[in-house]
Amino acid sequence: MRAVRSCVTIVVLMLVGLAGPVGSLAGPAAGQPAAETPAPKAAAEEVDLLLVLAADVSRSVDDRKFQLQRDGYAAAIMDERVLAAIKSGLIGRIAICYVEWSGVGNQKTVIDWTVIGDRDSAGRFAGQLVESARAFADRTSIAGGIDFAMTRIAAAPFSARRHTIDVSGDGTNNSGREVTQARDEAVAKGAAINGIVILTEKPLSWNAEHTNPAGGLDGYYRANVIGGPGAFVMVAENFESSGQALVAKLIAEIAGRDPVPPENPPPGRRLAVR
Repeated sequence: MRAVRSCVTIVVLMLVGLAGPVGSLAGPAAGQPAAETPAPKAAAEEVDLLLVLAADVSRSVDDRKFQLQRDGYAAAIMDERVLAAIKSGLIGRIAICYVEWSGVGNQKTVIDWTVIGDRDSAGRFAGQLVESARAFADRTSIAGGIDFAMTRIAAAPFSARRHTIDVSGDGTNNSGREVTQARDEAVAKGAAINGIVILTEKPLSWNAEHTNPAGGLDGYYRANVIGGPGAFVMVAENFESSGQALVAKLIAEIAGRDPVPPENPPPGRRLAVR
């Protein structure tokens, strides 16, 4: 009997050894906290549109052109027609990110993603825009501006079915990779790229082809910069025409339709749809 009991004891000990400590089967040991199940990631707030306003601040953009962009966008986002277009969306809100770009590696987020849904939120955005300092002044890498805008869209804390990059500038791409490569890659990822060109009355003495290329800067933008369904270029020569163009452009982008020129547009304002 003693031999039998010894054999039984040995078998039990072997089974316990193979199974490991009892606590490992029953759960955490006494006094040890249970592992928490990670909480599901909250869904991103949805808006009708993710819109990156990408403004040129290269060397050829003088103070007048710089203020034309800053003041023009600030006034346009406060325009009652733009606000009405925002409110008419399925959700009634859009998210805007304002960036400035120049040469390769010279891009900056001036105002990060901000939801615009009413006059108060538009006013806060506009006030912050006109008060922010200019980022820098270097060469002109439209490609770098588009690439940077795409990184901002990828990092947006909001979700939207439509993604648009709004490029404003006064010259051709003269720094970094080919702008058509950046455009094509952005469009392939689902973004639309529109443009507003700021005309230069007197060509630069040191680089006339930059601001006044053959065929016009608007033609250059149509052929090389804009892309995606319904992409368009608008042209402004002064503050008055720029303001009208920016309002029409924002309404078109927010509503997802072709831009409609205002009645009796001021001299110098032209529209070109690709």
